[in-house]
Amino acid sequence: MPTSRAWLSLPRSARLIGCLSIILPLLLLSGCGDDDRDEGLSKEELALEAPDGSAVEISWDDLIPADWQPEALMEEYDAENLSDEDPRAQELMDKLKALWAEAPVVEALNDRLVRLPGFVVPLENDEDSISEFLLVPYFGACIHVPPPPANQTILVTTPADQPYVGALFDTVWVEGRMHVEPFRDELGDAGYRIEAAGVSLYEEL
Repeated sequence: MPTSRAWLSLPRSARLIGCLSIILPLLLLSGCGDDDRDEGLSKEELALEAPDGSAVEISWDDLIPADWQPEALMEEYDAENLSDEDPRAQELMDKLKALWAEAPVVEALNDRLVRLPGFVVPLENDEDSISEFLLVPYFGACIHVPPPPANQTILVTTPADQPYVGALFDTVWVEGRMHVEPFRDELGDAGYRIEAAGVSLYEEL
């Protein structure tokens, strides 16, 4: 993965983000309906702890259930050919927003010790100290561009005495215990929470 502030999401995650982009400008990115996503880890692999007790590195695709297919809604409305004036455009936007907010999660990830890279969107911070933030798979999410679906957003909480020292949209590795639980915020909805044991600036391994 690149060390610059490039997209960290894997193929299907990137495709879902492309689909989301039509919510505001109603423009569908090419490739949104392609069925070439990375398979990621199996449910059995996700349910296993590392033999040495260390965190298992996961991808953003691993957070998406294999049977969740929002692309079908795009095809139903022929989104690539919708214009702003089409009365179905608002109907599609409303359905997409609801679909993103209620995006299903992968239950096998509950209580797993995981490690994942992403971008920081602060929720609780004091100057350069951030105690709570959303981890998202692409730069600008929730601030400059629409938020990702709930199953592509993670609430990260840090120990009271070990906040993350950094800034908005820092690219980081987060390691900690994953919990499957919903979180609602005006910046975006999250389907997961990580109790961070460590947050560090992203470096390619």
